[in-house]
Amino acid sequence: MQLYHHPYSMESQKVRLALEEKGIDYTSYNVNPLTGKNMDASFFHMNPSAKLPVFQNGAHIIFRAIDIVQYIDRLAVSLNGEDKPISSEVMEWMQKIEGWSSKIFTLSHVPDKCRLFVSKFVRRVVIARMAEAPDLASMYHLKLQEAYDTEDKVKNPDIVKQSEEKLAELLDNAEMQLNETKYIAGDEFTMADSMFIPVLARITLLNLEKEYISCRPNIAEYYNLVKHRPSYKVVIGKYFSGWRKHRTFMKTLFFLGIRSLFRRY
Repeated sequence: MQLYHHPYSMESQKVRLALEEKGIDYTSYNVNPLTGKNMDASFFHMNPSAKLPVFQNGAHIIFRAIDIVQYIDRLAVSLNGEDKPISSEVMEWMQKIEGWSSKIFTLSHVPDKCRLFVSKFVRRVVIARMAEAPDLASMYHLKLQEAYDTEDKVKNPDIVKQSEEKLAELLDNAEMQLNETKYIAGDEFTMADSMFIPVLARITLLNLEKEYISCRPNIAEYYNLVKHRPSYKVVIGKYFSGWRKHRTFMKTLFFLGIRSLFRRY
């Protein structure tokens, strides 16, 4: 089993947490979307959306995080003999979490200079790959248009506000739930938690913990609880706890700067 992912990818974090929690072995391939590695022809052939994560088990390839997590749960049932498949309540929470896309929210809280620099680099990568793989030119063109459309959305205050309100609604629902239960869908850790934790990690990464987490005491307590789980330390803490997130960012920005300087896309 292979997982194509990156530590920055919130959707990848959901899948990796599920794999770690279920104790399923897999081969890890880092594909950095900030440097355009997801636009390489080999990856693009496998997944024309160029989105992360991608999970492959033999000839079986799955793209969406929620679908991968469900597949992982079924694998755990067959491989580990677990007798507790995903319940309807857990599935309901997974769908609620999946319903909020972090893309516009994240980009709207990244400094303009950094966002535009990365966006420009990725567009140049797409154009370079288009020339290298003419058979994929039409799909690369769609990705190029998608990049421009995303920039327009980030500049639209109404769209940004909708994303913020949808996140606030999700967190308010979770706050009420956590007043009744220890975890997001009951008193045991489930796949819903594997999908919810990366949402909180993304908020923290953007230095918005005070606005979205600290003001919700049940979520704050829950977040402190799950940070002690081995899966969190492996998937998120290893890269983004404390000073580590600055190391991760600086390493990527340095790479982009060198590649841009020498026009190596």
